[in-house]
Amino acid sequence: MKALLPFLAVVFLVLLVIAGVKAAGLYFVFGVLVPYAAAAVFLLGFVYRVVKWGKTPVPFHIPTTCGQQKSLPWIKPNGIENPSGTGGVVIRMLLEVFLFRSLFKNRKTKMKGEYLTYAWAPWLWLSGMAFHWSFLFIVIRHLRFFFQSVPVPVQAIEHLDSILNWGVPALYITDVIFLAAVTYLFLRRVTLSQVKAITLPADFFPLFLLFGIGASGVLMRYYTRVDVVGVKELVMGLVSLHPAVVSGIGTIFYIHLFLISTLFAYFPWSKLVHAGGVFLSPTRNLSNNSRVVRHVNPWSYPVKVHTYEEYEDDFREKMKMAGVPVERE
Repeated sequence: MKALLPFLAVVFLVLLVIAGVKAAGLYFVFGVLVPYAAAAVFLLGFVYRVVKWGKTPVPFHIPTTCGQQKSLPWIKPNGIENPSGTGGVVIRMLLEVFLFRSLFKNRKTKMKGEYLTYAWAPWLWLSGMAFHWSFLFIVIRHLRFFFQSVPVPVQAIEHLDSILNWGVPALYITDVIFLAAVTYLFLRRVTLSQVKAITLPADFFPLFLLFGIGASGVLMRYYTRVDVVGVKELVMGLVSLHPAVVSGIGTIFYIHLFLISTLFAYFPWSKLVHAGGVFLSPTRNLSNNSRVVRHVNPWSYPVKVHTYEEYEDDFREKMKMAGVPVERE
C-alpha cells in the first residue's frame, strides 16, 4: 500500500493531462500556466527553505568526523575526514557532492557464526552515482531547447552520450542508466526488509514521478514522434516570457512537461531538497577545531549556581553529624 498510492497518484496526473489536453484542448493551461506556476513554487519554496535553514540556530560545533583530529605535532591528522581548516572542509564537501564519499564507505553487517562481520556494500553508492550523474547529463542535454543556437558544451555532452551510435535516432546512454537506477532504487525499497520498514509513501512518489518523466521522454524520442521544432518554439517562448501555444506537438510532450512541472513544485517540500541542504548542513560544512578554539554557545545566559562552599555552609552541621567529611570546620 505504501507504493500503490503514490503510483496511482502519478497515474492520475497522466490521466489528468490526457483529459485536459486531448479531450478538453487546454493547451495553454498545461503548456504555459502550469510550467510558470511550478517554476514560481519551486523558486519561492527553495528560497524559503534556505532562509529557514540559515536562520536555524547552531549553537554547538557538531561536524561529523570519523578520522584522527589535529592535535599533537607527532600525531598525523586526517585532513579530509576530520578537517581542521577551511581547505579540508571544501575538499570534503566537493567529494561529498560530486562523488558521494560518505555513501561510498557504506558497510553491511551480518553474523558469521558467532562473529559480527563487515563487508563493503557498493550497490547503493553505484545506483546513487548513476542516477544523479545521468540526471545531470540529461538536464544539460535539454539546454538545447533554451538557446537559439545550441552551445558547444551541450553539443559535446550530446555527442558523448550517444557515442555508441546505436539505432536511429542514436540511443542516449544516460536514458538507459537513468531508468535502470530509478528501478533499482525502487526495488531496493520493496525488497530489503530494513529499508522497507522505514520507507514512507512520500519516498515512493518522487521515484514514480522520475520514472514517468524518463519513460515519457524515451517514448517521445524513440517511439512516439513529436514536433521538435514546435517544442523548442514553446520552450523559447516560456523562457523569453512571451509564451505561445504551438499546435501539433503531441499529448505525450504535455505529459512529460506536466510531470516535470509537478517535480519542480514538489521539490522544495520533499526530501529531494537535500540537493541544496547539504551545503547548509553543520555536520558537513564545519571544521573540527575544538582543540584549538573554544566554542561557546552564543545564546547562553547567566545562571545562578549554588557552589559547593555555599552548600557546605548550609549543611555543615548535618554533614558532620552524618560523618561526611567537610572542607572547613
